[in-house]
Parts: sequence; structure tokens; C-alpha cells
Amino acid sequence: MSEPRSAPTVGQVVLGRRLLDLRERAGLKREEAARILRVAPATVRRMEMAEVSLKIPYLQLLLKAYGITDEEADGFVRLAEEANRPGWWQRFHDVLPGWFSMHVSLEGAAALIRQYEPHFVPGLLQTEDYARGVLRSGAIGQTRPEDIERLVDLRIQRQSLLTREDAPRLWVVMDETVLRRPVGAAEVMRGQIDRLLEAAKLPNITLQVAPFANGPHPGTYGPFVLFRFAMPELPDMVYSEYLTGAVYLDARTEVATHLEVMDRMAAQAATAHRTKEILRDLRKEL
Repeated sequence: MSEPRSAPTVGQVVLGRRLLDLRERAGLKREEAARILRVAPATVRRMEMAEVSLKIPYLQLLLKAYGITDEEADGFVRLAEEANRPGWWQRFHDVLPGWFSMHVSLEGAAALIRQYEPHFVPGLLQTEDYARGVLRSGAIGQTRPEDIERLVDLRIQRQSLLTREDAPRLWVVMDETVLRRPVGAAEVMRGQIDRLLEAAKLPNITLQVAPFANGPHPGTYGPFVLFRFAMPELPDMVYSEYLTGAVYLDARTEVATHLEVMDRMAAQAATAHRTKEILRDLRKEL
């Protein structure tokens, strides 16, 4: 049986979808693929859905049955071996919830990240002190200081993707509440606003604030993140978090609704230029 894990890497998701496509092109049903491997059809489904790691002997048997040439199969196997390697974030498995592991993998592979946040500065833009304050306030059942520090370390390490060579574009809409809610002492908030102003200078980052004065908007139901990828096998995906977990949505209608809401919020919020002015004005108040 293939080995299960808490959350797949993006590479495993991509290869699972490719494997599904190859099977369908070969005109085989899951039951037929399962007979080739001498496993239950559910095992084939789990491989294609990236619910288990891809066992290389299974993969080689399937590729041969699907009519893939030896050269192409060798390339597929190399990609599978690379995808099966643990992501860097799995070093934090002792404090990282399984439902959030996929989020870290997705943001690392995304070409575009659009995020709406009504409560706190997004994790990718938090300072250490701000992150520590947020994590302490929400650490129900995980209050050990060493756990908090490891979570802060994880959050800061995630931020390196914003300045790498192939950095994704990050486009954030934040409610004014985010900036008005104090996290820690005044110097923590001053440092956080300075961080946002610095981030806004990067060409791949767009920040917008939705002021109170602009009234209600369609995103007030809760925070969400929309990921878009350069890889054709991966559709746009929405991440929505709740108190004890999260959901990942990739159905076209659901993604389209979130995208429309994001576009409407961006049109209604302060422009990126005006947002910088708002941040500077708030900095003076602290």
C-alpha cells in the first residue's frame, strides 16, 4: 500500500492529475488500472488525488500500461521522486497543523496570491513581534513558549518566497480593522506598519486597505486566499480557514465567485497609492 501523509506537496498533486489524464487517454478505468497493480480501485484513486505518495514500482507499471515510452517514463519517475521528498515546512510537523501544510505548499508554487484579510496582517507580511502577538492570542491548546517560537520561525521562513528570483505576485486587500486592532504595544504596531510600507515598495506586492468609510463590501463573510498557478494541471484554488481547520476549493463556480468578490473589493478599496498614505497617517498616530 502507498504511504499516506498529512498533506500532499504541489508536485504530488500535479503528478496525480497527470496520471489521471494518462489513464483516461489510454481508455482505462480505475478498476482496470487497479488489476494491473493488484490493488483495490480506491488505491488508484488515492494516487491520482495525491492522497498518498506515489510508489515508484506502482508508477512504472501504470506508465507501461498507459503506453508511455521508456524515456518519458524515466522523466516521470524522476519528477515523482522529487515530489515525494518532504517539503521544507515539514520540519515543523510537530507544531504545523496538517490542514495548513497544503497551504504552505500552494503558496510556494503559486504565480499569483490574492488575499482578503479582515482581522490581521497576512502572515506573509507580519513582523516577528506582530506574529508572536497574534499566535499567542490564538494558541488554544498550544501555549508552550517553544511552540509559539517555532510557529513564528515558520511564518518568517515562509516570507522568503516574496523576494526570491521567481517570486509570486501578492495582492492583498485588508479591512481597516486590521490596522486599528492593536497587537502588542505601540512599537509593535509601528514596526508592523513600517514592514507594510517596505513591502509595498516591491514590484510584486500590491496592498489595499478597505476603509470603514467605504461601507460594507461582499467579502465581509471571512478571510480567504486565492491561488493561481503557472502549471496547467493546477486550477485556481481558494483557501478558506475556520477556527479548527480549513477548506480548499477548486470547483469552477466556487472559485469564480471568490474571484468576482475579490475584484469587487479591490475596486471598492483604497488604491495602492492611497493605501500608502493611509499607512503613513496611521504610523503618525502611534
